[in-house]
Amino acid sequence: MTVVLVAGTGTGVGKTVCTAALAALGVRSGRRVAVLKPAQTGVAPGEAGDAEEVARLVPGATVRELVRYPDPLAPAVAARRAGMPGLSAERAARAAADLHGGHDLVLVEGAGGLLVRWDEAGATLADVAVRLSAPVLLVARAGLGTLNETALTAEALRRRRIECTGVVIGSWPREPGLAERCNLGDLPAEAGAPLLGALPEAMAGLEPEEFAACAEKALGLAWEATVISREAWYHALKE
Repeated sequence: MTVVLVAGTGTGVGKTVCTAALAALGVRSGRRVAVLKPAQTGVAPGEAGDAEEVARLVPGATVRELVRYPDPLAPAVAARRAGMPGLSAERAARAAADLHGGHDLVLVEGAGGLLVRWDEAGATLADVAVRLSAPVLLVARAGLGTLNETALTAEALRRRRIECTGVVIGSWPREPGLAERCNLGDLPAEAGAPLLGALPEAMAGLEPEEFAACAEKALGLAWEATVISREAWYHALKE
């Protein structure tokens, strides 16, 4: 896969950390990696957004942001309130294709959930996936409610004939409860795709070298298509 779209099952599920973790694995393996953030909201001009966060965590990656709106709202709404044009799926797909020309792996991070609107025409990250014929990686929450969110997002992908390459838990708690532990086994069935890993909470606070090592531990085995049990994940992430 040379272009992968990173979609959340909702807002605040850990998409940026997951995108950075995937980028870190790519850079560590010697790939030329680019990360595209088509629409950034809730960040004022001059402030660090998601793209800057990835650049901080993964110094070797190319990062690019297309548009940003100051209000912390869905891009279409934030654009309207700011009196700015929305972002079309065509522009985002073209930017990803341009980055693909000079990189081995391009990661495209969405804003909010899969079907959050980017412009008044209703463009979404799913439309970009269709235009690029690219797979989507789902980032989900760990706790109660995540199975329904994941199932709904996966159903939306299937309806559009978009491949779901896997699901990642974006923030695994230090002290997981019963729901979190059970979800490790149930998420793949809801997603219709394998569980590729779980990222420890507060992972974004690590320095780049430590971050890359943590990413390799949390995602590396599954990224290499190794089959491991939910108990193995649970114990590995507690160490």
